[in-house]
Amino acid sequence: MTWPQAIKQFDGYLRLEKSLSPNSVEAYVRDVRKLHQWLELEHLKAGPLQVTTRLLRDFLAALTELNLSSTSQARTLSGIKAFYEFLIMEDLLKIDPTDTLEAPKAGRHLPDTLSYPDVEKLLGAIDLSTGEGLRSRAVLEVLYSSGLRVSELCDLKLSNLYFEQGFMRVLGKGNKERLVPIGREAVKHLHFYLGGVRQHL
Repeated sequence: MTWPQAIKQFDGYLRLEKSLSPNSVEAYVRDVRKLHQWLELEHLKAGPLQVTTRLLRDFLAALTELNLSSTSQARTLSGIKAFYEFLIMEDLLKIDPTDTLEAPKAGRHLPDTLSYPDVEKLLGAIDLSTGEGLRSRAVLEVLYSSGLRVSELCDLKLSNLYFEQGFMRVLGKGNKERLVPIGREAVKHLHFYLGGVRQHL
């Protein structure tokens, strides 16, 4: 079986039996064509049924050398795995050469944070002459001093605020409870807001 023949059958399988969208079919087929093109560039005469795990490892290494992101590499490997699953299902192959291959893990990126001057500008832009402004200042002070998620702040109850001790009891992801310190500025603005402004909003 030649590459064009295998790719054509794979394309038909994705469209007719898997009922994938045209964009998804194109993405899967493009992944397989990348492998075929690499084999040709490397002058490796291996048809789709002759590709080995070692060849596939070399192909993935070549993608890394091209500085493709781990996400792009994982996407390509996913398409190739689907292709060989199809060949196995059609009884064209007995052993899946992709079986032991694992996609590179995407690195975890820390979220962007505001600099101190940015925070000062943000706080300074709030109109403290209005009740809404005082509430916004209290909210931002709590977020800034404690590092709470917005969802955690929204779920925060007054009974879980311990001003004198300087901490809050927070219910986070997975219903896990934790104690979170709260800064003096946040306490001051919360007292001011809760002490008189809140009841008028």
